[in-house]
Amino acid sequence: MCLGLVLVLVLAWPIGLAVWADKQITHTDALSGAAGTPGTTYLLTGSDSRADGAIKDDGTAGARTDTILVLHVPESGPTALISIPRDTYVEIPGHDANKINAAYAWGGAPLLVATVEGFTGLTIDHYAEIGMGGVKEVVDGIGGVRLCYDADVDDQDSKMKWKAGCHVVDGTQALQFARMRKSDPQGDIGRAKRQRQLVGAVMGKLDPKSIALHPSQQVDLLKAGTAALTVDEDANTLDLARLALAFRAANGPGGITGTPPIADLDYRPGNVGSTVLLDPEETPTFWKQIRDGDLPAGKVGGLD
Repeated sequence: MCLGLVLVLVLAWPIGLAVWADKQITHTDALSGAAGTPGTTYLLTGSDSRADGAIKDDGTAGARTDTILVLHVPESGPTALISIPRDTYVEIPGHDANKINAAYAWGGAPLLVATVEGFTGLTIDHYAEIGMGGVKEVVDGIGGVRLCYDADVDDQDSKMKWKAGCHVVDGTQALQFARMRKSDPQGDIGRAKRQRQLVGAVMGKLDPKSIALHPSQQVDLLKAGTAALTVDEDANTLDLARLALAFRAANGPGGITGTPPIADLDYRPGNVGSTVLLDPEETPTFWKQIRDGDLPAGKVGGLD
């Protein structure tokens, strides 16, 4: 009888937790309804909205996407996590070409999804957006993470103060680490690398075995994660679990990380300032190879 009760509790807890978590997640219309492409593709974004209070309101209205990541799981071959610099110059449906960041500012998740589908040729199956507050709360919830950067930094915009090397940081410092751009010689490319490092550090510290033994920690982490999380209209916690596994695979030794082929980091087409120009000859083939799992594991893009 006691053994049976223990088994019921062990099985019921994760199921009940999943049902509870599903109710905490905010959903938004994001997907285009376009015909599917091979494999599973996720669009992950980080919003810089000031609404959640994670960063001080500096008069910046609305929200932009500081982070844009395409995560693709092919039918066979390595899983890929590709960073799209927020200043990437792209065609935006219904508008003139501009920085990809403008797509979200003009039309939210649906326009950003349509824009990414347009230049990658990949149909987005699931969309996930996390606010600044989510970064801070999750990092604090797991007791901090160890991050590395090989330069001294005193950045006024992000408030990041850093001595070259590796340090264990709290949520506020992790957020600064992820936001810093102007003091990085690689600009958006460098920031994308640090953002992937941060998420990898969080994933690496989330040991499923240890968390499973502490239900209260599970609840705290889910509260922190779902509070600032917005996903597409069809996504549930199972989809998010698959996303997390795919992210881990992409950052592992058998995965692919980096950027699309870049032709110019300071392309100035007029009226939009400095932008990032993807290589017009190499990029279409690159996305086909990502889709079909034809690229070897490792770093891609030449600037990663």
